[in-house]
Amino acid sequence: MTDTSTDTAKDQIKSTVTSNDIVLYMKGTPTFPQCGFSSTVVQIFDYLGAEYTSVNVLDDPEIRQGIKDFNNWPTVPQVFVKGEFVGGCDIVREMFETGELKTLLTDKKIAIS
Repeated sequence: MTDTSTDTAKDQIKSTVTSNDIVLYMKGTPTFPQCGFSSTVVQIFDYLGAEYTSVNVLDDPEIRQGIKDFNNWPTVPQVFVKGEFVGGCDIVREMFETGELKTLLTDKKIAIS
């Protein structure tokens, strides 16, 4: 027997990450982040001028747990680029500081300013 709510959350997450260039699962919204880690990732993408889709995990407990189960990553925020999991705040910040994030976005043909 499968848990339909979990399957629904997983399907919704899969659909979101595959139909958007950059997806940020975060606590809060880009204009009002609810944690420092989410705020840091928002600031990085805003600095790069990269358009992204955000999902507020605080709005839906099934999505909040589902995103952790989706790729076996225990924390939020989580960043996906072109359907691939990149990492959380520490990884994204490190990639940004080394220039690797900008290179990744450019290589994936994602516009940045």
